[in-house]
Amino acid sequence: MVWTILQVSFRRLKNNRSELLLTFMVPILFFSIFALIFGSRGTSGASMPKIKVALADRAQSPVSKRAIELLREQNSLRVTDAESALSHADSLERGLAQLVEPVVAEDLVRRGSVSVAVIFLPPAQEEVFPQIQVLSDSYDQVSGQVLSALVQKSVMTAFSEEQRRAVPPGPTTSIQAVAFNTGHTTISPTTTPTFTEPPAIQSVDVLGGKKTNPVIAMYAAGIAVMFLLFSATTASGSLLEERENSTLDRLLCSRLSMDQLLLGKWSYLTIVGILQMVLMFGWGSLVFGIDLMNHLEGFFAMTLVTAGASASFALLLASLCKSRTQLSWVSTIVILSMSALGGSMVPRYLMSESMQRAGMLTFNAWALEGYNKIFWRDLKLPDIELELGVLTLCGFCFIVAARIFAIRWERT
Repeated sequence: MVWTILQVSFRRLKNNRSELLLTFMVPILFFSIFALIFGSRGTSGASMPKIKVALADRAQSPVSKRAIELLREQNSLRVTDAESALSHADSLERGLAQLVEPVVAEDLVRRGSVSVAVIFLPPAQEEVFPQIQVLSDSYDQVSGQVLSALVQKSVMTAFSEEQRRAVPPGPTTSIQAVAFNTGHTTISPTTTPTFTEPPAIQSVDVLGGKKTNPVIAMYAAGIAVMFLLFSATTASGSLLEERENSTLDRLLCSRLSMDQLLLGKWSYLTIVGILQMVLMFGWGSLVFGIDLMNHLEGFFAMTLVTAGASASFALLLASLCKSRTQLSWVSTIVILSMSALGGSMVPRYLMSESMQRAGMLTFNAWALEGYNKIFWRDLKLPDIELELGVLTLCGFCFIVAARIFAIRWERT
């Protein structure tokens, strides 16, 4: 009997295409996605993500100038020029921004334009190295540590070069002759470079240091958006159920049009999605310390367009499928793939530049970027206009495409 049950199970698997895909294709798909994400970090090719960095030199010393030159030569860094930095300083006057360059550098980190900023300040008394501040964004937990090591290496190299230039040129035999003839056995310390301890680097967490629970603030949006997509897609399956039990045919024979039906379904899914997002973030605020009350304006704006785009996307998937079973496995594959590429599962700073560009084609990446700007970077509503516009356009395109594919239900 056991053998019979085994045979029946394998025959059912063989004849069920959706189960075959979920059993064998999904593991291969996700293995490939995560291999592309993490595999590139072990290579030294051009696919490795470059660290975006802003450099500010208030020390204006030979060591700091040479250290900045060495940092600019690093292939792993993408240095923001002064002109680009000034263009991002929206809240500062152009002339003032040129005088307070460290403030501009901190503003760039806060807005996410760069991952790290390095500020060289005049050295303290009896110090040979300039004071160094590394302003990092703890959302990217790798860039700050990597850049601190590169800055320390560059400063030590610049200092060694400066010490070698300070040694007066001359033949080596002249020092030996002077020492032999005068009876001195020591060489003046000014003629050779002295040993110096590595420069101290002050690391400053610009954003995470002010969060009561930075980990939750970082990943709350990724979890919420992925759950919202699954919830909306599951609810959109009612269209297929109505199609299977002929309820849809009876509805279309009445005064109800397909446009009204889709608009009603979209409104329901959008309202439910808004309530779910409010519930999730409200619970996160009460229990885990997410600062919701100070970001209500941006939160409701992002939630409105995210829920609307999720509803449109769910209706598009439903209009493409023939049964609720097909919708189930199609939505699982599509949403999990979008979540992996868009940053809901893996932080996007771990991805290569090509994978990050591919992730921007997904719905999740824009939603996560908007929520992160609100809750992590503490930005205001005008700063998320791009994300709001893209998600609104996505929602409109998805619902139009769903209406086009729903024509087949009217014809049959």
